[in-house]
Amino acid sequence: MQIDHVVALSDAWQKGAQQISAEDREKFANDPLNLLAVDGPANAAKSDSDAATWLPPNKAFRCQYVARQIAVKRIYKLWVTEAEKDAMKRVLSTCDEERVPTGGLAPAVVIVAQHHDDGDDRAKKPSKPSKPSSSGSSSGSSGSRDSGSGSSGGTAYYTNCDAARAAGAAPVHAGEPGYGRHLDRDGDGVGCE
Repeated sequence: MQIDHVVALSDAWQKGAQQISAEDREKFANDPLNLLAVDGPANAAKSDSDAATWLPPNKAFRCQYVARQIAVKRIYKLWVTEAEKDAMKRVLSTCDEERVPTGGLAPAVVIVAQHHDDGDDRAKKPSKPSKPSSSGSSSGSSGSRDSGSGSSGGTAYYTNCDAARAAGAAPVHAGEPGYGRHLDRDGDGVGCE
């Protein structure tokens, strides 16, 4: 097991980190939102690649992975290349709904990426999360959010099955608030079963 920077340090430096303070670069390098436990071969294969040149081999994890990259880059004001943006949009277009996670050491931002039938990928900035995680809000922590967006009033979001269980929502079914494909590993429409 190794710890990967979701947004590689080299990639960040090339895309704006050289313009942020040394203190913010240190926060970026140690931000739990930007750290992910991975196996060694996957970490070596990724190296300092961005989404345009490398994505996780586990296709079921790509939506969550790209969402984390977007969150980190947005928080630290890092830019993306056109090829990287295209790759991110392509991945997110396969997601029913993927929230950019909050947490880490910098101010939180929540964006809901949705795919629309006309091919237009849009991002909505919802209201503040309802309750921050008490464990420092790392991306692997349990916790839920209410996006406060959309015409149906808001939808719950669970970062993982532990968070859904803690909220008393597990199992969560497709079409119910809080359901996400990242919770439904076998793809049967029932998450956290």
